[in-house]
Amino acid sequence: MESLIKFVENEFIQKKDFPEFSSGDTITVYYEIKEGEKTRTQFFKGVVIQRRGSGATETFTIRKMSGTVGVERIFPINMPALQKIEVNKKGKVRRSRIFYFRGLTGKKARIKEIRG
Repeated sequence: MESLIKFVENEFIQKKDFPEFSSGDTITVYYEIKEGEKTRTQFFKGVVIQRRGSGATETFTIRKMSGTVGVERIFPINMPALQKIEVNKKGKVRRSRIFYFRGLTGKKARIKEIRG
């Protein structure tokens, strides 16, 4: 049964070509918003907190600070409205899900950058 699901996912869902990113990276996600008849492109720039799932059901969570309020958004990797993803900074973190990042403020909330 699982192999049948994998087969259908591989055959019918087209993969988008996005750059490689992981948790701790700062990325900008450009996605399309429909307002009535009009469509516009909006972006969301923040730190990747986690990547979860695999294949067609993979999602990633991004966190950004809007003033003093933290805003998180979950994007499915196969969302049709996703246009492009830009990796702004590669971050060095020790774990794949950095939920502790939510509780940090100020200088403690910095992530060491990997140059290269």
